[in-house]
Amino acid sequence: MDVRAIAKNVRVAPAKARLLADMVRGKKVESALSMLLFTPTPTAQAVAKTIKSAAANAEKSYQMSTETLIISKITVDSGLTMKRFRSAARGRVSPVLKRSSHITVVVTEQEKHGTQS
Repeated sequence: MDVRAIAKNVRVAPAKARLLADMVRGKKVESALSMLLFTPTPTAQAVAKTIKSAAANAEKSYQMSTETLIISKITVDSGLTMKRFRSAARGRVSPVLKRSSHITVVVTEQEKHGTQS
């Protein structure tokens, strides 16, 4: 059974969040959260929060054990982009793009005979 959680319009650039998503894809939930805890970037908090939400959804709705959950799929899509402007030299303006992300995490129970890290 696949259980998912989606965090929309997270104020994190998608390119930075994708680096962390690639790091934890296929890992157990507990090991992924410990990896993100010691990652020195604020983006790790947003990804960890979404993983915790997916694990809580699986535990409460489907009575799955959090020890057996693995991250089967994690995607980071681009969300809204706020367009702001900053003054530049000689009376010009330069654009400032404040990007946001949609983080989707899908967790599933690990098979008894399969080995996953």
